[in-house]
Amino acid sequence: MPTSASAATGSFQYAYTDPDGTRQEASLTDPASGQCVNLPEVTERPAYAPKNRTDATAIVFLDPDCEGDTYYVMNPGKVLSDRLKLRSVVFS
Repeated sequence: MPTSASAATGSFQYAYTDPDGTRQEASLTDPASGQCVNLPEVTERPAYAPKNRTDATAIVFLDPDCEGDTYYVMNPGKVLSDRLKLRSVVFS
């Protein structure tokens, strides 16, 4: 019998700047736990201003593929400013 994948409940929100220079908002809803998510809108410029509105801890990374030395741990409910930049996130 298959088991369901564990997921964070809620949404993880962030802002990014589109190619025209306009601020946009995006979110991940009920993201899977333990899987790195590369934010699709941030190929050239990193996203910013993350809001962890899930029930799981989010670890955000400046680099894609949840790699690199620059990361930040966000507890559930944590909201960070435009200064925090990210390209990928994993939930625990």
